[in-house]
Amino acid sequence: MTNTLYACSTNPGKLKEFALAARYHSFACAVIEPLPNLADICPPEEAGRSFEENARLKAYYYSSFTSGIVFADDSGLEVDALGGAPGIYSARYAGPGANDSANNKLLLQKLCGETNRQARFVCAIAAAHAGQVLYTAHAAVEGEILTSLRGENGFGYDPLFLYPPLQRSLAEIGAEQKFAISHRGKAMRELLRWFGERFCGHTR
Repeated sequence: MTNTLYACSTNPGKLKEFALAARYHSFACAVIEPLPNLADICPPEEAGRSFEENARLKAYYYSSFTSGIVFADDSGLEVDALGGAPGIYSARYAGPGANDSANNKLLLQKLCGETNRQARFVCAIAAAHAGQVLYTAHAAVEGEILTSLRGENGFGYDPLFLYPPLQRSLAEIGAEQKFAISHRGKAMRELLRWFGERFCGHTR
């Protein structure tokens, strides 16, 4: 087993953040690469009822396509005024095959006139090897939903998600700063700490 961690995602935004994690994390001995031939593998049905269940089932499934360790994430947006929606359906909120623009437009429509804009991004990342889930990391970041898009960086709901300590949307900050505060950045650091301790001899 090598120190390569295979990312089970074709989302370029996520892959960029994963690579950033490995580059800057002090415990990182991992080399993060996309799972070979991922585009040719039929994806599993995301039938879980939570971010963790979906992350674990994806990691378990993709671990059969390589001899190395894989990791998969499931993440999304929970809006208090919408009862936690879009939640695990964040990527397809506006329907199957929906893009970021359609999802953001629908979210703004759902919150039209709503004063409670509290929300959070949630992420679960699971690592697996040879059909066994080895570890699951969790993280969240609290914020508010803006009334219009702000910023050109990021992806998904980032232009609508205000991070109160900076008074900026996640699309208005740079990749490194976003990694430091984001749900995915926090979960990925937790995963890398685990990997470093278990496979590279690092300690906290």
